[in-house]
Amino acid sequence: MNARNNILDKLRKSVAGSTPINDNYDISLVTKPWSYAPEERINRLRTLMEAVHTEIHITTQKNWPPLVEQLLHDKQIPSLLIAPNTPHGRQLEAYWNGKAELPSLKAYDRPIEQWKADLFNETPASLTGTLGAITATGSLVLWPDQHEPRLMSLVPPLHIALLHASKIEDNFYTFHEKYKWREGMPTNALLISGPSKTADIEQVLAYGAHGPKDLVVLIIKDA
Repeated sequence: MNARNNILDKLRKSVAGSTPINDNYDISLVTKPWSYAPEERINRLRTLMEAVHTEIHITTQKNWPPLVEQLLHDKQIPSLLIAPNTPHGRQLEAYWNGKAELPSLKAYDRPIEQWKADLFNETPASLTGTLGAITATGSLVLWPDQHEPRLMSLVPPLHIALLHASKIEDNFYTFHEKYKWREGMPTNALLISGPSKTADIEQVLAYGAHGPKDLVVLIIKDA
């Protein structure tokens, strides 16, 4: 018997004949203090995210594409990275179609090895969807996939995120339960509470050191 099996055998013998203690963990300890009325969720999320320099806009399913156009114009952004095989990517392309003098749309439709320099050096902004948000911590939740890889939300200096109001949950536990994380997760999940920031040893705060310098969240109120 090798050392590993010997250790496991001793552990099994040590609990032989014992009775497991019932799990009496009180779920309300991690949910009740962090529960909010539905009408409060947007305001709390907005307050927490704006406190860390996130830009928030309230819009609708119909009006978010022209809002994106206005934001890019105001910020003088020449191009926007999108995922063309997503519903919001297709909606934005349809809105863009036929309009002159708009910023160009870049499609994330190739392996990163084929255009790494362009992504890191020539892509000033991106637009992605979100899985939802957590009210208690003021955090967006992203599940990157083959259509919207995590580099879309981590590399461009400006990240525009679409969030449906109906997908804002109270706390991490309720979010975890709703989306059944225990049954399967992506290889990478992102919880984003604001633009990238860091501070050096003298506590001088700098934005954009490890990710987007600016984060804009468009909260889509569902009809």
